[in-house]
Amino acid sequence: MNLQELSLAELRARVREAPDVEQRQRLEHALRDDPRAGARRLSETLARARERELAERVRVQALFEFRGRLQRQGARLVAGVDEVGMGPLAGPVVAAVVVLPEVVDLPGLDDSKRVSRARREDLARRIHEQALALCIAEVDEREIDRLNIYRAGLEAMRRAVLGLGEEPDHVVVDARTIPGLRTPQTAIVGGDALDGSIAAASIVAKVYRDASMQRLDAAHPGYGFAQHKGYPTPEHLAALRRLGPSPIHRRSFAPVAQHQFP
Repeated sequence: MNLQELSLAELRARVREAPDVEQRQRLEHALRDDPRAGARRLSETLARARERELAERVRVQALFEFRGRLQRQGARLVAGVDEVGMGPLAGPVVAAVVVLPEVVDLPGLDDSKRVSRARREDLARRIHEQALALCIAEVDEREIDRLNIYRAGLEAMRRAVLGLGEEPDHVVVDARTIPGLRTPQTAIVGGDALDGSIAAASIVAKVYRDASMQRLDAAHPGYGFAQHKGYPTPEHLAALRRLGPSPIHRRSFAPVAQHQFP
């Protein structure tokens, strides 16, 4: 069909329905010479969107440069590991390990703390779909109190790696070295923002833990776990003063310990 026979509203709908980059690019080129100013502006909008998509593809590709070096050195499966939940006063610390394929389709991939909730959930779904291997592990509040939070975070990551169906050839970790693993490791400071595999693990762990805290909110009402996820917000501290600790609070944490009832 001749695109000039379509109204601008129909053209915009055609653009929205274009399923892939190639079809949008063909529309962009076809509209470039349309005599209608509105159609040409739509072509310009498509061109800017294409440039943003290309820039995003390059950015995400750069997140896997270190993985590429490891693979050229012989590491076939490279796993990224990260944990979430070190700072909350309640609930588990959760770790995830992710092995991604050679080619990933994860626009927007970044440190979970820099991604909106909706984008995190969409990315987590895509990561689960694309991952060659993935495992999530947690350490609950009782173990956190027994081990201390730093060791609990390391233990959660250790369990996640050991829970993979196949041992990876190399593990990249955000800033730390996981004890008890024979797999070679590399610690990358700020790795959840610098390495794609670690970023993917941070997103999977964050989405999993947030969902867990929403379920725990129903089991322990009154604290607002669904909203603050256990972090020491003013609302959470006020609930602690009013109700005392719940069964899922970390009693070794000072703000919880000082509000324990006799």
